[in-house]
Formats: sequence, C-alpha cells, structure tokens
Amino acid sequence: MADELLPRFFARAAWDRLRSLGRVLVSPTPDDHLSPQARDMLAQAEVLVTGWGTAMVDASVLDAAPRLKAVVHTAGSVKAFASPDCYDRGVAISSQASALADPVAEYTLAMILLAAKGAFRAQRIYRARRAAVDVQGELASYGVNGTRVGIIGASVIGRKVIELLRPFRLKVVLSDPTIDHATARELGAELVGLGELMATCPVVSLHAPILPSTIGMITADLLRSLPDGATFINTARGILVDQDALTAELQSGRIDSIVDVTHPEVSDAASPLWDLPNLVLTPHIAGPMGVELELLASSALDEIARVLSGRSLRGAVDPSRYHAVA
Repeated sequence: MADELLPRFFARAAWDRLRSLGRVLVSPTPDDHLSPQARDMLAQAEVLVTGWGTAMVDASVLDAAPRLKAVVHTAGSVKAFASPDCYDRGVAISSQASALADPVAEYTLAMILLAAKGAFRAQRIYRARRAAVDVQGELASYGVNGTRVGIIGASVIGRKVIELLRPFRLKVVLSDPTIDHATARELGAELVGLGELMATCPVVSLHAPILPSTIGMITADLLRSLPDGATFINTARGILVDQDALTAELQSGRIDSIVDVTHPEVSDAASPLWDLPNLVLTPHIAGPMGVELELLASSALDEIARVLSGRSLRGAVDPSRYHAVA
C-alpha cells in the first residue's frame, strides 16, 4: 500500500493484529510489484494485501509469488488490482465491498430521507425569500409516507440501501437486469424496468457498477423522464451518467440532484456544476473516509485470518462473477 495509506488503514491496534497473524513485509514499491525489493517479498508471500494505487497483480506478478494463496484487497472494486490470472493459479481474490457498503449506504439513506422530505428545495425557497414558506402548499408533494424511491442496481451497496430503507414508510422499487422478481421481493423491493423507475420515482439513487454495459446508462432521455421536482442521487460513478444531460436538467431548475462522484472525478473549474443551487455536490465522501477506513482494515484482517487457517473467504470474488462486478 502507498506510504500515506498504510497508517490510515492499519492504525496501532490493527497493525498489531496484522503482525500477530504472521510476518509482515511492506513493499517499498506498491506501484511496481516487479522491482527487486518487491520480488524478494513476493517470493515469500502467502497473502498479498493491496490498497488504492497498488499495481495490478497479473500473471507476471504471480510468477514471482509461488506461495501466494490470496490477494486481499482493502477496498471494494478489485478489477484494477487483481487479474483473472489469479484463478488460474488457485489464488483467491477477496474484496471488502461489504464493509465499504455501509458508509455509502448510510450517506445515501440520509440523502434519500432529506430529498423525500423536500429539505433541499425547502431551504432554497426559505433562503431566497427570507420570509415564511407555505409548507403545506408549496411543498405539498413531499414527505416520507409512501413516497416511491427508485434504486438502480442490486449491487452490494444497492442491497444495503434497500435494507436500511426498510423501517421507513417508503415504496422501494428496483431496476437490475441480473435479478428476477422473486429476488427483488426477498430484498424488499418491486422489480421494474429502468424507464419505468426513472419516470415514476420522485427520488432515484444509482448503485450500478462500472461495466461496458453500464457506462452512460443514465441517458438524456431517462433524465428528462424524471418527474418534476425529483431528486437524482449518484454515489456510484460519474461515468455512468450523461453529465451534460444532467447539467442541462439541473440548469432548467426542474429537478434536484445529489452528486458525490463526477466524471472526471473533479469537474473542471469552469463547470456550471459548481454554481448550481439545486445540486448538492460532495467530494467523493460517501465511501469510507477518516475513521471509517478502520471498517475496511478490520474486514481485511478477518479475511487474512481465514486464509491462513484454511477457512473460506467471506469476501471472495467468485470467478463467475468477476466480469460482472466493479
């Protein structure tokens, strides 16, 4: 892992636990697994712990690691860090997507409830007017009681969001071409097509992975179909959305949006997104940050313990699902 990340993930207690599991070697070149120093370490490694910015573990790296049993990634998306070559060598890949899902789902839950309540629109009206607001008249369509909330993607995070929404008086609908109606019902949602979801939900939250089939999936037509006053939430990836179309819808004032991820990751300084009053724009904070990184470290440590004791991994990425996950 990069030098600056190591102490953030593995603080004192976590580091002590890691060392209790076996001999720990820290690569001085996490962005190059084939440097002389890294090769010496790989030759001894049974478990390789990776993080953001770590180089890809591919066939050439695996050739240098004959004892390797598993790649334990301390974040969620694994395809940029561990190649399918691992499966050919009997090396398991572990993702901490389940631990990562909690903070993202919690952020999303908060935003869904505030959006359903009309809080973002209400505060704009109140600030602009600096006088009383006719809440029962001007905000009559808002409230957390039977409001239809659309979840796009039955990913680990999407499922967690649905789970967190269960105690609330909301109607949850789900769009995902990989599941059936029975599975959706088990999750606590009604399965509908993406077009129907976008056109009928006043609150929509995107949780699909980046795949060739999902890039640009939220098109201009879909965004135009959102009901007037709807809120579109994106904590997935900016590249999944036609950003120009979203900007145009926001500039019209017709909808609101909560965007934690853009494409590129930081919008150009001249982008109109910075100044749109009906956009809540946050700098990719929905995912684990600060003390939440401990959640990922704890999950990774549990996986390392399982590897070394010969138990199955809870976060194992199944070979049949590798190309369908982020």
